[in-house]
Amino acid sequence: MSKYAIVLAGGLGIKFWPKSRESCPKQFIHLFGDGTFIQNTYKRLNKYFSKDNIFFVCPKEFKNLLIEQLPDVNDENIILEPFGRNTAPATALALEYMLYKGIDIDSTVAVFPSDHIINNLGEFYESLDDAFEVAKKFNSIVTIGISPLRPETQYGYIQINAEEPLELFESRKVFNCLTFAEKPDIGTAIRFYESGDFLWNSGIFVWKISLFKKVFKEYLPEYYDKIKNLEILFGKSNYEQELRIIYKQLNSISLDYGILEKYNDVKCVKADFFWSDISNWDELHRLQLKDANNNVLEGNIVSIENKNCIVKSERKLIAIVGVDDLIVIEGKDAILICNKGESDRVQEVVEFLRRNFINNHL
Repeated sequence: MSKYAIVLAGGLGIKFWPKSRESCPKQFIHLFGDGTFIQNTYKRLNKYFSKDNIFFVCPKEFKNLLIEQLPDVNDENIILEPFGRNTAPATALALEYMLYKGIDIDSTVAVFPSDHIINNLGEFYESLDDAFEVAKKFNSIVTIGISPLRPETQYGYIQINAEEPLELFESRKVFNCLTFAEKPDIGTAIRFYESGDFLWNSGIFVWKISLFKKVFKEYLPEYYDKIKNLEILFGKSNYEQELRIIYKQLNSISLDYGILEKYNDVKCVKADFFWSDISNWDELHRLQLKDANNNVLEGNIVSIENKNCIVKSERKLIAIVGVDDLIVIEGKDAILICNKGESDRVQEVVEFLRRNFINNHL
């Protein structure tokens, strides 16, 4: 069975401002590990999928970044959007393009974010094996859920029918999904964690192209009708112009909200590999190695009697004295200072800059 991958690389990562910028967002910067997020994503997928079977979707302004960081990727495996419209339109565009390239409509495709951290690759690949097998045998949408390590308010959740694993699989790690839940408050997160039937939503989905087209038409018909027009436009001189017109008519909508939360036959592979969507500076602090005072210090830093801080300098010397629970991040032309536990609000800074047309710092 041929297996295909779509990597969604269009996010802006605004919670990692001032490192993540509109011209070079989170997936293209180095924050953790040996390479950028998208380089690490491609490296692990290239060990599972054929190189020619991995496709990338991103807004056209990121094409040069993608080629620079992933020179091994064929140009024809890069699918460009005129601008971002979230994961549902991006996936639909990619699948229409793959059909245009001659890929069979009954092929099975996995959709991946480009900016997550995954370790324990053996377990990751085994989970993909199960997900592809389920998608093929049941013709279902399949998602991968991560066994939660703690109550977490920054992740979405999947509720599974934990009492009735699918008997077909010896691993007994495949379940029917009951509900999808958005990021909860802390009380709800604790309840989810203690219940034993809620998993973290990894954002990884597997399905046959034919099934996606069916459910896309059923639940997002206005999107389906517009994207379907691309069938006769690929390869034509007016393709980019017409694609831009189509995209202007689409609202931003995610796969989760547009399809998965509505469809009644979603199955879940329960996985135990290490996963993080590394959503903000607090999460980065939690994951990185720390000194004896629980500080993460990178760059030219003078630290005197500080605890539980994350401080990163790019050019300047940064000195901090006698503070606890502080985030200090120097970017190329801006500095972020906030309390730990408040880094989700960094998006408010970006929104302020946009409202006030301070575009040189975006």
